[in-house]
Amino acid sequence: MIAAPHALIAAPKASKTRIRFGIASYSYWHFRDPKISIEEVIAKSAALGADGVDILHRQMDIPEKEPLTGEHRAYLARLKRHALRHAIDLICLSIHQDFVDPDREFLRQQVEHTKKCIEIAYALGIPCLRLNSGRWNTIKSFDDLMKARGEEPILPGYTEDDGFKWCADCIEQCLPKAAECGVTLAVENHWGLTRTAEGLLKLATAITSPWFGVLMDTGNFLENPYEKLRLIAPKTVFVQAKTYPGGGEWYTLNLDYRRIAQILREAGYSGYVSLEMEGKQNAETAVPKSLAQLRKAFA
Repeated sequence: MIAAPHALIAAPKASKTRIRFGIASYSYWHFRDPKISIEEVIAKSAALGADGVDILHRQMDIPEKEPLTGEHRAYLARLKRHALRHAIDLICLSIHQDFVDPDREFLRQQVEHTKKCIEIAYALGIPCLRLNSGRWNTIKSFDDLMKARGEEPILPGYTEDDGFKWCADCIEQCLPKAAECGVTLAVENHWGLTRTAEGLLKLATAITSPWFGVLMDTGNFLENPYEKLRLIAPKTVFVQAKTYPGGGEWYTLNLDYRRIAQILREAGYSGYVSLEMEGKQNAETAVPKSLAQLRKAFA
């Protein structure tokens, strides 16, 4: 007797968690001239066999404070075509905005900027937008902030709860546009309110939306990172993985990526891991080496 067709098909084996690797355009440009174009990063990433590119908004040929024009939209269309021809996914748009300020007009401008960036992501087919919470800006220089290990005083006359309220309100205002465009807003454990795992989770649990989550930056918890990364892993929708060949631009961490991979695996994470090479070594050498390091750790 011939077995029924379904009887000939073996039961599928349990598959490993699938991780795909991207390269952040920031890996090639640390805010110093000469600026490396996004087109160059796409081509370099394709040559290295990466799956995607995580675009730093400030690295694009679009002025940050101008509305989108026809010329800007034509540029976005060219980028999208360029990525297609190199078989590269555009996976995240990492932007700069600040939702911690008592000035309502300033916050309105920041919300409008974020909505514009959601439109940019939509035009490029990017599914994720990196947000910062914002910070108090009582330490003006970023270099000085790094010397202070990311800690700064609260603005006189206000409380940390004020900052969280402003930030949550601004994100809530952006969510309808995010839902309309199909772009997930992911707040990073950066500086300011989200410098700590507790601060990040306070914000992440205050906002309930399928279009909102956490972006895990593996290098932004400066002390005892692993338990903090474990705390935020369940809410993580995107990962940026820092490396420091040649020593870091501001600091250097000796991160155990096998351990980080296990933390993400236990949390069921199966998305992108985007390399952020923040070392002083030449990117042409440091990026391939760092990408190989991540691939080995997550294998």
